[in-house]
Amino acid sequence: MSLSIHSKAPAAPAANLAPAPAVKSTSDPKPAAPSRKQASLPTAIAPKAAQDTVQISTAAHSALQESKQTQAQTVQEVARGDRQAVKLLAKETASK
Repeated sequence: MSLSIHSKAPAAPAANLAPAPAVKSTSDPKPAAPSRKQASLPTAIAPKAAQDTVQISTAAHSALQESKQTQAQTVQEVARGDRQAVKLLAKETASK
C-alpha cells in the first residue's frame, strides 16, 4: 500500500510566527558572565507543592497530644487529678 499527496500550490510561509532565537555555540571556552540584574535575583525559587488537608477526630487529636507530652507535663496533670495522666504515669513508671 502506498500513499502519495499531491499539491498544486506551494505552501506559503506562516506570517504570524516569530523568528527562531539565535543559538549559542556550546564550544565557547569562556562562560558568559551574569548581568547585574540577573545576579541580584534569587537563584533557586522552589514552586509551591500541593498540600493535602487531613482532619482527625477529637479522640485521635487527644491521643496525639498525649504521645507528645513530656513526663513533667504528665506529673503536673496527675497533680491536678487527671485520671488518664495517672494511668499513663503508672504505665511509664512500670516500664522503667
